[in-house]
Order: sequence, then structure tokens, then C-alpha cells
Amino acid sequence: MRIWLDPNKLAARSLTALDVTVGGFQFILQDGGRNTFGDIDRVAHTMVGQARAGHELTGLNTTFTSNDPQVRVTIDREKAKAIGVPFNQITAAMGTFMGSSYVNDFDFNNRSYRVYVQADAQFRRTAKDLSQFYVRSNSGQMIPLDNLSSVSETSGPQVINHYNLFRSAEIDGSPAPGLSSGQGLDAMQRLFEKNKLQGMTFSWTGLALEEVESAGKAIIIFGLGLLVVYLTLSAQYESFALPFIILLAVPAAILGALSLIAGRGLVDDVYVQIGLVMLIGLSAKNSILIVEFAEQLLAQGKSIIEAAIEAAELRLRPILMTSIAFILGVLPLYFATGAGALGRHSVGTAIVGGMLLSTVLNLFFIPVLYVILKSLLERFSGKKSAPTPPSESPRRAAYVDRTHELPAQTVARLSS
Repeated sequence: MRIWLDPNKLAARSLTALDVTVGGFQFILQDGGRNTFGDIDRVAHTMVGQARAGHELTGLNTTFTSNDPQVRVTIDREKAKAIGVPFNQITAAMGTFMGSSYVNDFDFNNRSYRVYVQADAQFRRTAKDLSQFYVRSNSGQMIPLDNLSSVSETSGPQVINHYNLFRSAEIDGSPAPGLSSGQGLDAMQRLFEKNKLQGMTFSWTGLALEEVESAGKAIIIFGLGLLVVYLTLSAQYESFALPFIILLAVPAAILGALSLIAGRGLVDDVYVQIGLVMLIGLSAKNSILIVEFAEQLLAQGKSIIEAAIEAAELRLRPILMTSIAFILGVLPLYFATGAGALGRHSVGTAIVGGMLLSTVLNLFFIPVLYVILKSLLERFSGKKSAPTPPSESPRRAAYVDRTHELPAQTVARLSS
């Protein structure tokens, strides 16, 4: 049978029509030894069939089968021992005749050739050809192989794979469009719990294993990012209170990022988590501009409320200019197309949403929070920021009458 392919029609088909799946997960179905290969085959293909009928997984496939046609050769060990034919000689003869055996290399015309010994193709086509092969006994007699072995047809797995020392079957697949990789792994685990037999377990390998092992570490990374920023600001301002006021801008940025992610129909993947870590510094930047200027005004004698209001007014334009410029710079990620567009959409959407909401809300919330926390700190510490009296100007001090401190002769001379 021949299959002809029209290259013009193949070129006209798009990759989406070919249903190509890239990435996905590798699920390893393991058996502890209590079940047969048929049980493993049945469970694996049942999971594949149920996943194809559902809507959470796509592209599931397994190459494990337990019913591949095989030919089993059974050697009569007792008969071979009685005749005087070593067992290893029988297996070596079968391997050489039906397969091949390497002999040596030789050089001819400045080229090297490898020598293999095997029976000719017409003498090793079927299992019945074993009757034409002979093996030498210890006494030197040639014994037909079919006198020492029997051939039967059976079925079994073509390849027996092991994972973590357990017999295993690999199932490859991907989450359905619109679902995250984590949701796909959860769906696959539920499918296994529904169809497993006693003594069966499962494991992940490849990228799925890396994802499972790194699950839950995003919160730790985000917390470490907050801690590093807090300690850096504490060293800069020599205070543990002011950095806390600055970092209060981060929740508004996180709220804006997650809201825009949900509104756009995206999922909280690793790209979104990278964007959230970036928002720690980006949102704190605007708060630093307000708090830093408010502290300077407070040192000049302004009250807390006056310093907060004036700082917000004076730093309004720099905050808006830097925020809008950064948002415009991230818009190519927000509207990205082509290969890798989904990852760029996640990063760009998180940053744009976080910066938009944090810029708008923090212009109002940070001054209010600054006044509240600064007032509480002064109340608990018992210190009040009293205005510093303005110093007298040098011109006014020059006309202060200090003639009573001079000698009498000097006073009389000056009056004359």
C-alpha cells in the first residue's frame, strides 16, 4: 500500500489544523508489583479515554501496550543438561542466527569495515526456522535447536519501563485551552484517583515535576522581596516606621494587577508572579517621592498635615510623568502577538493594572496614611514636632543697641 501526499495541499494547511501540542506534562503511572501488565495497560488507556471525553485535558496519549504480538521460546533446560549442551551456548546460537553477533573490524582500501555474523535473511524469517539451526554439544555432536526448545505465540509489552524501580507507563498530555498548567495537573490527579487499582501510585517528570516541586514558593519569593525593600528603606531613612508607610502602596498595586488579569481572562501563572514582584519596587517608588518630601517639609517646621498635603501637591507631576511613561513602555507586552504572546500578556497585564491603580489611589491614600501613622508615632513616643522659630536676620542684629557694653571713652567718641 502506498500513500501519496500532495505538497500543495499540505502547505495550505495551518499548524492549528494539524492539532500540534507543545509542552504539557508527563504523568508516570507506577505499579508496586501487585498488578499485571494488562492491569497497567487497562488503567492507562481508561484514563486516556476519560480525559478525551472530558473538557479539562487535551492531547492525552500513552505508548504503553501489553498486547503486542510476541514469540516466546522456551528452552528445555533438563533435556539440554542431559544431552550435554550448555545453556549459554543455546542462547548464544539463537542470538547469532536470529539476530547478529559482532566479530571484529578489518581495513580494506583505506576504509574500516565491521564484521557481523548472522543467518541469511531467508533462513530467519519465521520462528519455525529454528529447526534449521544447530548447536554443538560438549561431545562435539550437532544438536538441532528445535529439539531443545519450543516456540509459542503470546502477547506482552514491547518495552517494560521502570521509574523509581517500579514498573511504569507514561501518559503525556496538556491542559485544555483556557486552563492553567496547575489546573491540568489537578485534573490528571483526580483522574488517577478515580481509576487506580490497589498498589498503584503516580509521579511527575519533566517540567511537571519542576512545577510541582516549586509550588507554593511564590509567596516566599514575594515575601523576601518585601523584606529586602523594607530593610533597604529602613537603612536609608534610619527608621522602621517610614518604610512601612511606603510599602502600604503595594496592596493597591497587587489589587490592580489581579483585577486586570481576571478581567482579561488570564490565569495567575509564573509570568504574573514575576510581574507582582516587579510591582513591589514600582509602586513603592511613588510613595518614596511623597514621604521623602513630606519629611523634608516636616523638618522645616511644617505640621504633619501641612507637610503631607504640600508634598502630595508638589510631587504630583513627577509621579504622573514617571508612571505614565513606564505604562506606555509596557504596552507592547500588553498587546503582544506571535510566539510567546501569552507570557508577554501576563507580564504586561499585571504591570499595567498594578501601576494604573496604585498611581491613582496612592496619590490620595499615602498622604492620609502618612498623617495617621506619623501622628500615632508622635503620640506613643511623646514627642511633638514643634515649628523651629526663625532666626533673626544679620541686618536686624546690626542695629541692636549694645552701647552699654562699650567703655565710656569709646561711647563719647562715637557720639561726637
